[in-house]
Amino acid sequence: VEGYCTNAFAEALEVIPYTLAENAGLHPIKIVTKLRKQHANGKSTAGINIKKGEISDMVKEDVLQPLLVSASAIKLATETVQAILKIDDIVPVR
Repeated sequence: VEGYCTNAFAEALEVIPYTLAENAGLHPIKIVTKLRKQHANGKSTAGINIKKGEISDMVKEDVLQPLLVSASAIKLATETVQAILKIDDIVPVR
């Protein structure tokens, strides 16, 4: 069950850059593939630059977001999913 949950969580997080690219009018599959490649090459600050329509270094572009904002959003989403799964008796309550 843990492996399935971890994979599902990872897939859910991948929707974020896909949706961002799609909403910006970019080709989401191409953009997300380029972003994955940058991250795989160790460029952890790479992100989607919607103004340029390409992958850029977000630190150099001065596009920064406080960690607390992202961490809070992910925590809230995770807790919501856990509550739904507990209600549906899919994941046993610890």
